Amino acid sequence: MLITILQIADYLLWILLWIIIVQAVISWLVAFNVINTHSDFVRQVLYALGRLTEPLYRPIRRIMPDFGALDFSPLVVLLIIQILRGIVIPAIALHSGGI
Repeated sequence: MLITILQIADYLLWILLWIIIVQAVISWLVAFNVINTHSDFVRQVLYALGRLTEPLYRPIRRIMPDFGALDFSPLVVLLIIQILRGIVIPAIALHSGGI
């Protein structure tokens, strides 16, 4: 049972990792005027991605110093996700006798 929960958690973290990567790429494309934000679809995608990721970024932005126009909170979240997926979840599975 615990292994199934850990597998689901790992899968959800993997999906979140890709959501953050897609958001970063789209934001760069908007910043360099490759994608036009006047499109309703683009605005909706940006809004949805922001609503999904902003609760994760907010606590990190409070802790990290201000770097001006650079926002390192997505990188910190990606690092935390990788630590959870690569170290924490396998350790829990190992100690529970699942692997």
